[in-house]
Amino acid sequence: MNGKISKEKVSLWDYTELCITAGFGGNPFSEVDFAALFTSGGKSVTVQGFYDGKDEWKIRFMPPSEGRWHYRTSSTLPALDGSEGEILCEGREEGNHGMVQVADKIHFAYSDGTPYYPVGTTCYVWNLQGPELEEKTLRSLASSPFNKIRFCVYPKRYTFNHNEPPLYPFKGEIDRAWTREEQDDYTPKPRDFWDFDELNPDYFRHIDECVLALRERNIEADLILFHPYDFGAWGFDCIPEEKNRVILKYLVARLGAFRNIWWSFANEYDLFQNKALHEWHRYIRFVQELDPYGHLRSIHNCREFYDHHKPWITHCSIQSDRFDLIKEWLEDYEKPVVIDECGYEGNIDRDWGNLSPREMVHRFWSGFCQGGYVGHGETYMHPEDTLWWSKGGTLHGDSPERIGFLRQVIEAFPTKNSAPFERHNAFMDGKGYGVYPEFGLYYLGVRQPSFREVTLPEEGEWEIDVIDTWNMTVKSLGKNFSGQCRIDLPGRDGMAVRFQKRG
Repeated sequence: MNGKISKEKVSLWDYTELCITAGFGGNPFSEVDFAALFTSGGKSVTVQGFYDGKDEWKIRFMPPSEGRWHYRTSSTLPALDGSEGEILCEGREEGNHGMVQVADKIHFAYSDGTPYYPVGTTCYVWNLQGPELEEKTLRSLASSPFNKIRFCVYPKRYTFNHNEPPLYPFKGEIDRAWTREEQDDYTPKPRDFWDFDELNPDYFRHIDECVLALRERNIEADLILFHPYDFGAWGFDCIPEEKNRVILKYLVARLGAFRNIWWSFANEYDLFQNKALHEWHRYIRFVQELDPYGHLRSIHNCREFYDHHKPWITHCSIQSDRFDLIKEWLEDYEKPVVIDECGYEGNIDRDWGNLSPREMVHRFWSGFCQGGYVGHGETYMHPEDTLWWSKGGTLHGDSPERIGFLRQVIEAFPTKNSAPFERHNAFMDGKGYGVYPEFGLYYLGVRQPSFREVTLPEEGEWEIDVIDTWNMTVKSLGKNFSGQCRIDLPGRDGMAVRFQKRG
């Protein structure tokens, strides 16, 4: 056997890595085909390999089922061809539920069937801020309620984010400071600093490290592959399509074996001035074909929605504050709806970045109680421009704790004999109660009634709780309700009512 395998015994949904040393005189990123076929019984998985610098070539494999897996490599480079061996997949680590996948059409669950409710945040380039700030971000995430984070492959140049990254993704360098005219010029244009044929393995290896650090904390990495916020700084938004395909193949090979990866193809795809719609189609289908594990795939809008009906899109990633349309989108697309951007809690002068904490909490409850999911962001002014939404660091807002309370309420949904779709179907949109036979949740939002009268089924007994979404309290009204009922309320906004059938 040629090469070295990192783990000959691996647990389910973990990964192992085959490393082979081989020299090559050409371009190792685009001129060498390298893959491995893994087989176990009647199952087979083909995995792409990648070049990791210093004559090292790697293949990463995440076993999708237990058993003995035999592998054999194939390559246009003879030194990489024909390496074979065997690994044993046995057992799984505590807390490892596998990949997140679509479940019951409009919801999510892990590979083992455990429901997953995305409670996400946005931190666009936290991974490009250097060790000290990145570690601070990870500590903040570890004590936060967030189980998903959106961030970018490429550096970003935008308000509150003009610093250069510690590393660059390609061979080359910026050998001069930006002039004031260049800083004020936001025209997308190619730059001559880089050789886009020569990827920098160190840069992408750091993305590995960030994704794995998130995985250790059970946080999904919603990786944004392209974004339009370059404005001529580096030209990464102007890379030709044929070279982008090489980069996408490289990313799938490097990251595909990490169970917590989601592919987000763009942030605000409709702001790109140099990419036609059919190019986006091709990118997403290309990754879909390459990815042997079928990680989640989405694309995020600014104004115009991408067509989420497309079969290569797994879920809707939406920028909007129209929570009243979630039910319509669910019925139209028949896919999960994630409002990844509904505005940010903060105090900057941009309309999208100065929501009050109460408004952010209100938007979360509004979205979840319509059957969708909502993402968080924070943009409080900082003396060093270290805004969470862009660079990470420390959370300062009052909404995360209350979002965590919402997550506790959502994750306490009864699961026995009740599918996720049915549970969410019980959610109210302000038009009436309509309680599902076993469980219901109704968010009153900005309304402030002192009581509500409802009619519950006569059969059985119901428990009713009044939830204060801001003060994070649950008050039980009793467990013997049925038929016509009066629910006394405190007469303030942000209240929710939970119904649950007993016995």
